[in-house]
Amino acid sequence: MLQKFLEYLNLEKHYSPNTIQSYERDLLDLQIFLLETEGISDIDQATARQLRNFIIYLSNKKLSEKSINRKISSIRSFFKFLLKIGYLEINPTIYLLNLKQKKKILVPYTEDEIYSIENYIHTSEAENENSDSFETIRNHLIFEIFYQTGIRRMELLQLKTSKIDLNKNTIIVTGKRNKERLIPITQKLSNQISKFLAYKIKFGIPYEYLFTNKTGKTLSEKYIYNLIHKYLSIVTTKEKRSPHMLRHTFASHLLHNGAEINSIKELLGHNSLAATQVYTYNTIEDLKKVFNLSHPFGHKNK
Repeated sequence: MLQKFLEYLNLEKHYSPNTIQSYERDLLDLQIFLLETEGISDIDQATARQLRNFIIYLSNKKLSEKSINRKISSIRSFFKFLLKIGYLEINPTIYLLNLKQKKKILVPYTEDEIYSIENYIHTSEAENENSDSFETIRNHLIFEIFYQTGIRRMELLQLKTSKIDLNKNTIIVTGKRNKERLIPITQKLSNQISKFLAYKIKFGIPYEYLFTNKTGKTLSEKYIYNLIHKYLSIVTTKEKRSPHMLRHTFASHLLHNGAEINSIKELLGHNSLAATQVYTYNTIEDLKKVFNLSHPFGHKNK
């Protein structure tokens, strides 16, 4: 039934390959657990007790609440599918509750920190004999697109040149569940993309996808992570130095400079406003200001 479920996600739900792989990994983890502890090879035979034991097992492995909740969501979706097609009459996940997650406040990079990174990139390019190399131009553009559009790592890797309109200064991004959204870009970024595309065309590098290696092969997620981690390490020793932090910074800077939260929601491709509201208070100083303005004791010097 697992294979039928994955086909359902692909053909009917139109989920992206990455999303489907995530579901498959989560359900295979459950399958391995059931086989080792209960001698059961078919996850559709799992009982409510066995599912609870799986969650306890994951907790004991010190997985984060977020990771465990994702697996719970995958399991719920699988059994809802079985109910939908009439394979099961009772849903064993009905009492399977999400773990309470600790809310972490991600502190975005400041505008000065972003400028420092850009200055470093420009300076190192000027000093480098390979300043006009394919990799240098591409990697700089990767950083700029992350910060100036807030797109996800996989959205960047799947960005096709046919979805870029340099005349209108817009890009169309394919997000989660293959949902497309239009994002405006600055003239500066448009010029950088134009320069990079001209380079690819001049040297006969395939350009169906914007970001590739010299043979036209798309870059790996790990390469993108390591590249952004290297750039962010220039200005910080924060634990979080990932492409997602640039997405977070993009949203935070828009909000800080007066953008409406609903507009930010559309740019980020969030389905609900709740997912965007995490950017409302994202620095310790912001929290202090809210407290001092709102709490009765906040107005008093103590």
